This record gives sequence, structure tokens and C-alpha cells, in this order.
Amino acid sequence: MATLVLDNGAYNAKIGYSHAHVSVIPNCQFRSKTARLKTFTANQLDEIKDPSGLFYILPFQKGYLVNWDVQRQVWDYLFGKEMYQVDFVDTNIIITEPYFNFSSIQESMNEILFEEYQFQAVLRVNAGALSAHRQLHVMDETHVINQVKEDVCYVSQDFFKDMEIAKLKGEENTVMLDYVLPDFSTIKKGFCKPREEMVLSGKYKTGEQILRLTNERFAVPEIVFHPSDIGIQEMGIPEAIVYSIQNLPEEMQPHFFKNIVLTGGNTLFPGFRDRVYSEVRCLTPTDYDVSVVLPENPITYSWEGGKLISENDDFEDMVVTREDYEENGHSICEEKFDI
Repeated sequence: MATLVLDNGAYNAKIGYSHAHVSVIPNCQFRSKTARLKTFTANQLDEIKDPSGLFYILPFQKGYLVNWDVQRQVWDYLFGKEMYQVDFVDTNIIITEPYFNFSSIQESMNEILFEEYQFQAVLRVNAGALSAHRQLHVMDETHVINQVKEDVCYVSQDFFKDMEIAKLKGEENTVMLDYVLPDFSTIKKGFCKPREEMVLSGKYKTGEQILRLTNERFAVPEIVFHPSDIGIQEMGIPEAIVYSIQNLPEEMQPHFFKNIVLTGGNTLFPGFRDRVYSEVRCLTPTDYDVSVVLPENPITYSWEGGKLISENDDFEDMVVTREDYEENGHSICEEKFDI
């Protein structure tokens, strides 16, 4: 019996058989603002010559799976002949879901996996069981702007100091960066201008379309540390980590403070790990050691954990089989997964 591991993220799906390698694929569809009848799914994005006018159609909103029509189409593509050619009669699945997921979403997922796709066994698990972390996804961007974010953003270690630098003129402004936008003719992918080639006053004469960035570079990632900056009254990531650990029995807390693991694409922002460490350290009793680890590949780290679970001797005891589901329905999933 084959086991398919699917870390079903709000931005990327990390998918692969437990005996093979992982693929990282956009968990969304794309449509063109000029040709809205044409829809592209998952990595069909690679077929598009000019993605500048694309916008995302997402199955997830605010961290929860709410658009089942889009999610089904992505899964149909991933499970189908274009990708993994899943033989459902001979396949189990390990699939991730968010913390504190709504029962209605869990029930829909059970029905789709067992009744529509007819997997033989399912293990529904939050990614934290595979690698300890907390996720916050902010997704309302075009493809090009998302690429800009990934190329230029960083996490500030001193927000107000960097904000003052960003206000300076000319060479004194070490935060300022010019990003060359793609025209999808001669420039297929955007890139950062080397500092020595930047025109600090006046206009460029090269004909390139330039996006000048200053405080945007660190103000965007700041949202996950201070969501209240954009009106979201929630804790930032460091505060949420400390709050979660402090709700554990006191004798367990030192062990968790020494085992904080960061996963997900946003942790790749330069400075992310250092900022989390410094803020958690400030909020933690001085007699506790704090360790914050950024894995070599934080995007696929949870998927790798799922792969390891599939190889456990007690894996069969962890899943809900198709026979269990047909006999007991959604209740057996609630009882067994206990998320």
C-alpha cells in the first residue's frame, strides 16, 4: 500500500509519495485579468509566458480552507494523470490541516478524501505534529508582487531605526533598493539592481521599469510580528509562541523553549529567525534556555515529518481506514485525530 504525503499549505502544497521526493506546487488557481475565461491550476503557471496580469484564486482565507471548488480542482490536478496518477484503491494519505480547524471543514475533508477520492486510509494531522511551528499567511497579491516580496523583504531587528534610515536621501539611505520589474519579453524575471548601478537622483535612461522600495522591505514582514499595525488584533508570532508554551504544565515549559522550530516560506526572510529568538528571549524567564531553529529547508520540513510518520511501525494504528469510516462516519475521525 502506497502512502501519499500532502502538506496542504495555504500558499504551497508540498506533495509526494513517502518513498520518493517532495514537490512544492502552488496551492491555488490563476486567472488573467485580461482573459478571465482561462484558468491555470497549480504549476500550470510555468506554461504562461506573461504572468504579469495574473491574480490568485485561493482555497484558503485567513488560514482556513473555505473554497472547496478551487481546492478540488487543485487536488484533481495533483492526484490526476498530469502529476501523481494516484491509484486510490492502493493508496493511503497523510494530510495536514490548521490548528483549531472548524469541525465543518474537517467533516468536508473526510467526505472528500474517503467518498469522492476513495483513499484507503487517512491520517489528518496538523503540521505542528510533524514539526513544531505556528503559521500566519497573508495572501492577497499578484504573482509579480509576490515575487518582489520574496526577493527584497527582510525582517528588521530594530523597526524604528530602520524606519529613520528609510527616510534619508541618497547614499545615506542603505535600506533603499531598486527592483527591475519583468517585461516578459527581454526580462523574464524581476531582479534587484546592484547598489553601484542605482540612480539615486533623477531617472533611469535604460527603459527598464523600476520599482523603488524603502520601508516596504521590512514593513511587510513586520505584520507577522505586530498584526495590530494593520488592524488585526492578534498576537505576533513570538508572543504567540510564549503564550502557547506558558499554557503547558510548568515542568514541560523549559523543554519546549529549547525546541522552537520555524517552518514555512516566510521564515526564509533574512532576519526572521534572529527576530523570533530575540523577542522570545525577552518574554521568557531568564532561568530558561531558548533555542530557535531554522531548518535547512523550512518549506518542506513538515512534509519530511509526514514521510517519517508513514514509516513508523504503528502507522496503521494512527490512521482511519476506509472500513472504519464507512462503519462510523465522521465521529471516528474526530475521535482518532483529536486536532
